[in-house]
Amino acid sequence: MTTPLLVEDTNLSKAWIKVLDHIIKNSGKEITPLMLSVTKFDEEMEFRDLLNSSLSNSKMDSIETVSETIFPNSLYQYFNNDRNSLYKEYNKILPRIKKIDSRNSKGTYFERLIAYGDKTEKVNQLEIIITSLQNTNVKRRSKLQASLFDPNTDHTDGMFQGFPCLQHVTFYKTKTGLILNSFYAVQYLYQRAYGNWLGLINLGKFIANELNIEFERFNCYVGVEQLDPNFSKLNAKNFLKKPIAKKLLNEINKNN
Repeated sequence: MTTPLLVEDTNLSKAWIKVLDHIIKNSGKEITPLMLSVTKFDEEMEFRDLLNSSLSNSKMDSIETVSETIFPNSLYQYFNNDRNSLYKEYNKILPRIKKIDSRNSKGTYFERLIAYGDKTEKVNQLEIIITSLQNTNVKRRSKLQASLFDPNTDHTDGMFQGFPCLQHVTFYKTKTGLILNSFYAVQYLYQRAYGNWLGLINLGKFIANELNIEFERFNCYVGVEQLDPNFSKLNAKNFLKKPIAKKLLNEINKNN
């Protein structure tokens, strides 16, 4: 019987290391399923730099590149946290984003969050969620969800499809803050997970900021968390021997 793995932490870097360490110590290269829960959203920037360097050496996207496909935090900051300017500018530059990288030919996650649907009737799901949360008369919590998977375009017979693995996100407002829940069908741990989780955390912070409340917790359910085919367990063990990774792993083991 498959047992779900629950990973909780206040530090994104340590949460990622916990998942990698679990795969190393157990048979196979998958966790089915993984449930991740992060609060406070601390991060070790030295560790992020280490992982980015490793990804660069493997000719893979940086953490920030992956993160920005879910929420373009740099653009939001550029417009001084003005969400309407963010929506307008992102839709304006989207054709260029798709042209630069063919992997974006079917769109990006953020596009589907703010312009979901066919060419004639685009839906800004984030704006619906924000305005619904701002309206105290809206009680239907099932309204606070956004779809990323579109069966009209995404159910194909292709052997490999890198987008979209994130299927949907939901939001829940508590007395103390905002909670974001997300669901992935499949996710590569090495090349995608850190950037994906950072992007979703930034998305949660965006919604919370627009509501003038605290972002309290990020939850992520992953049906299949995989150690990438080109990143062996030996690679993973050697990676965790790097000074900053080893230091964080020692802190994790000491507190367990």
